[in-house]
Amino acid sequence: MQTTWWRNRWWLATGLILVLAGGVVLVQRAVERERALFETDARIVHRLLSQRVVQHDAILATLSLLQPTAQAAGAGSAEQRLPALYPRILRVQRSSADAPWSSTALVAAETASREQQHPTLATVDFAAGQYELVLSAQPHSYALSIDLRALVPWDEWPMAPETSLVRVWLTHAGQRFDVQTGQPLAGESTSGWRFDFQKPLAASSQPFDVRAERRLSWSQLPWAVWLLWSALVSTLLAVLMQLQRQRSERRRAEELLRLGQVARLNTLGELAAGMAHELNQPLTAMLASAQAAQRLLDEQPPETETARGAMRQAVAQARRASEVVGRLRTAVERPGSDRATQAVDLKEAVRRALYLLEPECERRGVVPELQAPAPVPVLADPVALEQVIHNLLMNALQALEQVPQGHRRLRVSLREVHKQGELVVADSGPGIAPEAMARLFEPFFSTRAGGLGLGLTLCETLVGTMGGSLTAANQAPAGAALTLRLPLAVGVV
Repeated sequence: MQTTWWRNRWWLATGLILVLAGGVVLVQRAVERERALFETDARIVHRLLSQRVVQHDAILATLSLLQPTAQAAGAGSAEQRLPALYPRILRVQRSSADAPWSSTALVAAETASREQQHPTLATVDFAAGQYELVLSAQPHSYALSIDLRALVPWDEWPMAPETSLVRVWLTHAGQRFDVQTGQPLAGESTSGWRFDFQKPLAASSQPFDVRAERRLSWSQLPWAVWLLWSALVSTLLAVLMQLQRQRSERRRAEELLRLGQVARLNTLGELAAGMAHELNQPLTAMLASAQAAQRLLDEQPPETETARGAMRQAVAQARRASEVVGRLRTAVERPGSDRATQAVDLKEAVRRALYLLEPECERRGVVPELQAPAPVPVLADPVALEQVIHNLLMNALQALEQVPQGHRRLRVSLREVHKQGELVVADSGPGIAPEAMARLFEPFFSTRAGGLGLGLTLCETLVGTMGGSLTAANQAPAGAALTLRLPLAVGVV
């Protein structure tokens, strides 16, 4: 016998596997979804910033083409109006042969720009949030001072910078400028997932790398969905377990009904055998009445009226006996008496009986212990053997009702001994009284109130018809043991 938890271990294991598998799938989908969102936002950020820096190259190229005349080269020249059009441009500087650069960095950048034929970085100060870009041209070269904070097009930004968890920054030559700091998570640690993005801006003149980072912690996973999935799995498994339990109970009830019918018929057979001597009295009376009537009719003159009375009594007794015998013969047919024995695994027979008696054991708080290291094949009538084992186990359970629940023990042991299969049903009940031991297998003898006293008698009879034996004995310190022995089935494993 196994506990309820142990019997349901496969259901529990299946439920745990489904819940965990669903959790893994949900986590994977959540992680992939967050990764896809992160990468999409990061690409949009890179595209927006690249568009801005490419515009700087275009502005410088336009200025180099639209060289002002000497009269228009004053402070009010057109390029000085660019900061009003592009707020990120802090100022525009111009140099010529007559007005060279005042900064050595601008001079070096102009030289490099002349060699490379495209704009070149002069100074980069990420700490101050600025950098300068120079384009060499004739007769004037131009330089733009750009504000990094105004470089970001917030109106087109794909994330809300106040609440977004994504960090965005620019890097160049070991310098870092934070574009979006991202909101840190409470108790954020290194556990979880980390998404990274890195790509240089599209303008080679401004070789800044766009970096983005997002951390996904365990607390951000869809636990509510997982709990819902767990509840659905639990509900489904509970329904399936209930359906299986109902089906098992139905099969158990059908099997118990079959065994009950067999036991009833066998009991009626024993009852008929026990009642045979009861029929002797009316049969004897009938015979005596018939003989008396015969003598009365033989007398001279015959005593006709008295003889008629005797015959009426004989007829009544004969009719009564005939009805009793007729009912017994039509209602009773002892099963198994004419059935040939066959190889039966005694261990499996015990398991089937224990399965049928699970509700009885649970009701009494008894957990049977089956000691059967190997199969024990015996020659027996399967139906009769199941009935015998069922009766022995029920007798043990009824005996255990007389002791406290904490002291109830039921052990079923199997082994092969002297070319026989031996089954011992031992309980920790009160045992068998000495005066009852000698009459234990007598018909109509019972130590239980309301018992018919035919159960063990029937078992002994059935075991005898299968070539076996059934004995009883007390065991120390308490309890009784009934031992069933049947011939081994040679060559059967």
